[in-house]
Amino acid sequence: MKPRRPPDLHVSLLYRVRTMMLTFAKIALTIPVAYALVYPFLNPTLEAGMFRELKMVGPIAGIAITAVFLVAVALYCRELQRTLALVRPDSRTASPRSVWLMFLLPYNFVEDFFIIANVAKSLRREAQHNQALRSFNGFGLVSGYGWCSAQIISLIPHEVGSLAGVLALLAWVVHWRFIRNVNRFLSESSQANPGLERDCAKGRSPSI
Repeated sequence: MKPRRPPDLHVSLLYRVRTMMLTFAKIALTIPVAYALVYPFLNPTLEAGMFRELKMVGPIAGIAITAVFLVAVALYCRELQRTLALVRPDSRTASPRSVWLMFLLPYNFVEDFFIIANVAKSLRREAQHNQALRSFNGFGLVSGYGWCSAQIISLIPHEVGSLAGVLALLAWVVHWRFIRNVNRFLSESSQANPGLERDCAKGRSPSI
């Protein structure tokens, strides 16, 4: 008779298979996104999307706008990282450092959805133990998924894409503001309970 595998080993194997399949699915979804990103370069005569916008503002202004945007994304990622760092370790569904995958083009267009979902799930779990989050409902899923979806639609080289880009920016700002408010509540909660702050910083479950 064959010896049975330990339950924890079986669960670990299933987790690895699931993670691998999810990674392959993300990569597969990234392929059309990558094509949409390079499409304007393959068809520059269209003068639509990226090329039209760059032509309107000029190359120098375009570089400056891109630099400011990247700095803003870095600040946004830092807020998301702080959110995951402030919640209890057993409430996190992802590592705080995972939010920086937003800079991994073009993979980030797909990964952004999972980052938003992980932050929302972590906050929902934290709310079960933290009174400071009881007043929140959706945990940023609407605005978060909103800017992620509009961001992909903005790749369409058409007026629709330009409009979606504006909507993505607005939804992104709304979600950023929400995350800042959440971090303020979490920070105040940690200050009111120093033991919780130490346990979260050390990666341990708090004793309360």
